[in-house]
Amino acid sequence: MSKPTVLLIGPLTHCNEEWHHLGNKYELKEFRNGSRQEFIAQCKRGEYDDVVGLYRSNLSNPQTGPFNQEIVDVLPKGLKYICHNGAGYDNIDVDACTRRGIAVSSTPIAVDDATADVGIFLMLGALRQAQTSLEAIRAGQWRGNATLGHDPKAELEGDATYVSFDDLLAQSDILSLNLALNAKTRHIISAREFAKMKDGVVIVNTARGALIKEKDLVEALNSGKVASAGLDVFEHEPQVDSGLIQSRKTFIAPHIGTHTYETQRAMELLVLQNLESAVDGKGLLTQIPEQKTKLVATNHL
Repeated sequence: MSKPTVLLIGPLTHCNEEWHHLGNKYELKEFRNGSRQEFIAQCKRGEYDDVVGLYRSNLSNPQTGPFNQEIVDVLPKGLKYICHNGAGYDNIDVDACTRRGIAVSSTPIAVDDATADVGIFLMLGALRQAQTSLEAIRAGQWRGNATLGHDPKAELEGDATYVSFDDLLAQSDILSLNLALNAKTRHIISAREFAKMKDGVVIVNTARGALIKEKDLVEALNSGKVASAGLDVFEHEPQVDSGLIQSRKTFIAPHIGTHTYETQRAMELLVLQNLESAVDGKGLLTQIPEQKTKLVATNHL
């Protein structure tokens, strides 16, 4: 009986040894370099017809671009698993994959600690209006014209209460976004939601930039509705809205939430573990939630 075949798309930085070790039980194919057009052509020529599972990441976008309907339509007919490196998977057309019976996994667990660190970092930076002083000292102006920030003292220390979305908007002093981007959550925060918030609210986003309508955020910052914002993600990365860059009320970072060696390695390793578990017939370890009631990752054999 021939070995199952798995495909690596794009770069692998920290777990090449683990990838090659999978060669003991699987046939390994790679598309580390190339263009979207080349990948589509290879799929159409049948070069990956024996592939049952593949590894991709946000870093593979330069090779294939997003896994939209066009890509999903030409993927091998026997493909059962897309194991994605990233907590966010908005560049995969999940509905198209589900219709084809392709199960998708992501890496939500591996990113938790590092992203939480950056979330707290941004929250404190936004609360303390740190950006102004950080820029001033580099310009030789000591603190500059920094305004006083706020202490992050919780009213319900050690406790949490579930409330409706509208109540959350109305009651929050700090609103931190930590959810996946999809058709339902795109622009979940826009002018309408800002109008429901307290004056002087602080916004923190470490998830996906398009959860917030950036044009409306800039207007809310300029009006004072939003006191400050701590942002690690942006709507049109790597471009950042000029209003956010120019604002003295923003504490921003270039999507570094998972940028630690330990986290990057853990993410790659979890993808390979998902791939191995699924191809061995044990199911995906971290299948995306949208598919759990619609598509169960089962043995491909």
